[in-house]
Amino acid sequence: MCGRYTLASDGETLAAAFGVDQLASWAPRYNIAPTQLVPTLKQINGSMVVEKLHWGLVPPWAKDRKMGSRLINARAETVAEKPSFRTAFQKRRCLILADGYYEWVKHGNVKQPYHIFQQSHQPFAFAGLWETWSDAPGEPYLSCSIITCASGAELAALHHRMPVVLDASDHHRWLADQSDPKDLIELLKPAANGTFSAYPVSTFVNSPAHEGPDCVTPHNQ
Repeated sequence: MCGRYTLASDGETLAAAFGVDQLASWAPRYNIAPTQLVPTLKQINGSMVVEKLHWGLVPPWAKDRKMGSRLINARAETVAEKPSFRTAFQKRRCLILADGYYEWVKHGNVKQPYHIFQQSHQPFAFAGLWETWSDAPGEPYLSCSIITCASGAELAALHHRMPVVLDASDHHRWLADQSDPKDLIELLKPAANGTFSAYPVSTFVNSPAHEGPDCVTPHNQ
């Protein structure tokens, strides 16, 4: 799964990487947690548009938005059929921006956090879904979920699941209204070996209240 991630790249780097000027004002984040607002990209009239969504998808039929805390991830194997995600997969796909994520590995009685990042040290995009939920007369609640798949061989020792990271060449295909969801299933696969690296970090990151570069500082075991 993916339960915490980073978007610590500066705004200029993000704007250049994704071709969206709206990202230039982004303040780096080192410990993004469920229910928080996160930057996503949607495609409107052929152009990329930034929208902040709450991480943890709340389906339109949910009784309350607390359900979102249980739907931070959608499994690639069932995303097209599961009631919580199937309509969003057909009609409401997004890119969720990141430059790393965390996993915890149990060593004895201790769970050691690891920071996982691309070897290129460049930002990337998770395959995401989004939905709108409302509790009239309240404001609409916009939310999203990260699609996960089985980990590739290099990351399987850290966790058996990993977020789906889309190649830049597939971003428009993923977002386009005219894309056939059945054809998009082939994009939901682990990253190629040699794409990601990881190192242990301090348990400082364990608390979602903690923020800043200390979250990704390498920790000697």
